[in-house]
Amino acid sequence: MADPVTFTPDKGAYIRTNTWLAAFAMVGAMGVLWLIGNAYVWTGAPAGLAAIGIRAWYLASEELTAAWTISDTTLTGPGPRKVPLGQITAINTMGSFVQIVTKGGDKHLIKYQADPSATKAAIERAMA
Repeated sequence: MADPVTFTPDKGAYIRTNTWLAAFAMVGAMGVLWLIGNAYVWTGAPAGLAAIGIRAWYLASEELTAAWTISDTTLTGPGPRKVPLGQITAINTMGSFVQIVTKGGDKHLIKYQADPSATKAAIERAMA
């Protein structure tokens, strides 16, 4: 039996992901204000930044402790998540996330990976 491998969230990936999210929220909020004819379009930028900044701060303690562990037969995540390796049909990378898709259609995210490609490769090696 091989030693289990643990995939832990990376703080740098968490910050980068939320920075991009804040940038999109800022532009989106400004766009909505512009579309509705608001004279203070610029207020969308600090509103979007504040919304995502507060969300990131509030969720950090939970998101940065959500680790996944892979053993010879199972991928185990936070809470009751257990995915038998034989049930995995697809592994996708999306930004700093790795998405696991099962034969039953369930989807799980391994979030905030420093190197999502390496995480995907490790899971593929365990499945082989």
